Amino acid sequence: MLTNFLSENFRLKKDQIFEGLTAKELDILIGAGVTHVYKKGEIIFREGGIPTGIFYIKTGRVKKYKATVKGGEQIFYICGVGELLGYHALLGEEYYPDSTATIENSEITFIPKENFLQVLRSSTALSNGLLKALGHEFSLFINNITNLATKSVRERLAFNLLILEEKFKLADKPDIPSEIVLSRTDLANMVGTAKETLVRLLHEFKDDKLIETTGKSIRIINRKGIIKAANLMGQDTKKPL
Repeated sequence: MLTNFLSENFRLKKDQIFEGLTAKELDILIGAGVTHVYKKGEIIFREGGIPTGIFYIKTGRVKKYKATVKGGEQIFYICGVGELLGYHALLGEEYYPDSTATIENSEITFIPKENFLQVLRSSTALSNGLLKALGHEFSLFINNITNLATKSVRERLAFNLLILEEKFKLADKPDIPSEIVLSRTDLANMVGTAKETLVRLLHEFKDDKLIETTGKSIRIINRKGIIKAANLMGQDTKKPL
């Protein structure tokens, strides 16, 4: 199904890094961490900073982005509950290659470098989880680059709405249509276009009865139409769309 295609190719898998850890190992990581409440729009870390630990998202959502030469942002991923931030820079002993900021009020646990490395040195499960996550993250970024380079702005918008629909699903109500709550500026930065172009295309999608909008909220009401607009009709090889 298309949902599986999106999940496998354009989303990081929640909690896969912690699968197989013992209760003691989880306590060293999560139990010893410090949880901080971030308001919407707060910076978690900036590109070029020195990593001193990793971050675990307990509630809320976070954008990962690169600064552009014109001072803007290129958002390349939205992180959700159960995902980690900053671990690849820590493992590579490098500066942060990107920046992260909350897009809604969030609770995020900071896990100190010493605790993370302590478990990493003794846990095969964590080592294997990190290898899988790093490989999957690399594939995700390649797919995003390909998407940005080969699709029109209209196709990219439709495609990103499908990804965000999955990202904003409620865990306890997966069958209820998602309310995508993202500022027009952030959505434009994710699609890779000007805000004015984004607003015009959203109006077109609304006129074509593909979406509904209320304030900053967007809801897909014609999923087949959005899939067609994203030029993804051939991606679902298991089930006709």
